[in-house]
Formats: sequence, structure tokens, C-alpha cells
Amino acid sequence: MTRAATLTQGAPEPTRGGGRALTAAQSVLAAEHAAVYGYGVIGARIAAERATEARDAYGVHLARRDTLSRTVRDLGGSPQPAEAAYALPFLVRTPADAERLAAEIEDRVAGAYSDLVRAADGPLRREAADSLSAAAVRAARWRGGGVAFPGLTERAERARNS
Repeated sequence: MTRAATLTQGAPEPTRGGGRALTAAQSVLAAEHAAVYGYGVIGARIAAERATEARDAYGVHLARRDTLSRTVRDLGGSPQPAEAAYALPFLVRTPADAERLAAEIEDRVAGAYSDLVRAADGPLRREAADSLSAAAVRAARWRGGGVAFPGLTERAERARNS
């Protein structure tokens, strides 16, 4: 029996070669795997007028996933593979649910990138900051508004509940 990973899965086990940047890169890779899966669900439920936006985000996450696999190898690690399935944080039945899931995915991806920003330096840190920013913009578009501190999940939760 295959266990479905959750979209909220925490950091993976530390990898050979060690290092905070490698561990953070593996976490971002896991978040990107989950995002690709999630956008597959979103694509099946999203309203026609937002389908292009969902397809574009799906493509971005596919490209980032592939880039991160190379980054993990460059850092001396072995890229973790995608899970066979991921448990969604809620049922996705309507276009509104699909939009909510997209915002949630982008918030979680931004959080993973914020950890990589803290752990990395040089060009990798810059790439992570750019990806965090892009995820925050996508989340704001899906949600209809931004949060004060993108990438900090607890801040995003408070903003949604106010």
C-alpha cells in the first residue's frame, strides 16, 4: 500500500554531503514536487477564464523542479523523487476550491524558498529570493490580495483569518 505524502510535508531527512543549503534545497524540491501534483488537480477544477494562469503556474513549477534537481546534485546530494500521490489539505470540488488550493500551494512554496534564502548564499540565494517573490505574486493573484511577509506561513494564516 502506497502512503500519500501531504502537501504540508516537512523537511526531508538530512542528505549525504550535509549542509543547510542542501537540506533546504531538498525541502524546496519536495515543495515543487507537491506543487506540480497540486496543479494537476487545480487544472481539472479551475474555471475556464483562469485555466491559462493555472497552466502557466504548472509550467513554472515543472521548470523549477527540474532546476532544483540539478541544484541538489550540484550541492552533492541525490534529488528526492516525487511521491506517487499527495494528500490535499481540503477537498477540491469547485473552481473556488481550486483557486484556494493554488494560493495555498504558492504560500507553501514561498515558505520553502524562504528557508533556502536563509540557508544559501551567492547565486543560489538570489535564485531562491526571486522564486520566493514569484510564488508570493502568484499566491496574491490567486487569493486576490497579498500578505505582509510572504514565505512566513504563520503570517499568511493570520492574514487569511483577519
